[in-house]
Amino acid sequence: MATLTRKQKFQFPEMPDWFETIPGKFTMPAVRIEDYMEDDRYVMRAELPGMSPEDIDVVISDGVLTVRAERIEREVDKNHSEIRYGELSRSLTLPSGADEDDVKADYTNGLLTVSVGLGAEKPEARHVEIRHGT
Repeated sequence: MATLTRKQKFQFPEMPDWFETIPGKFTMPAVRIEDYMEDDRYVMRAELPGMSPEDIDVVISDGVLTVRAERIEREVDKNHSEIRYGELSRSLTLPSGADEDDVKADYTNGLLTVSVGLGAEKPEARHVEIRHGT
């Protein structure tokens, strides 16, 4: 039995791009990230093109890493713009054992890299005694 396939072609090729931008017009744009373990460190990289380090804030508190940045729109007559402006924010839960005092951050070529040491003491699991009510 033969299988027929049909490629969908858009009459207006820019339409898929236009639909992709709709959520950005109604919601706060997200920071695109990747995270991984490297040696004894947790590493998070965030795409923040066109920003200066002064526009970026990295905060670690209670096991959560938060990256905030703001891109301010310049007043220029524009025919077309796909650049997103405003405040960007992204929070991630750190892995267990993350040492909030051992944090390094670097911003190069639009890429923010934050690494957190994983040497913190992890409390061992313990059993809790259950008492019988009286």
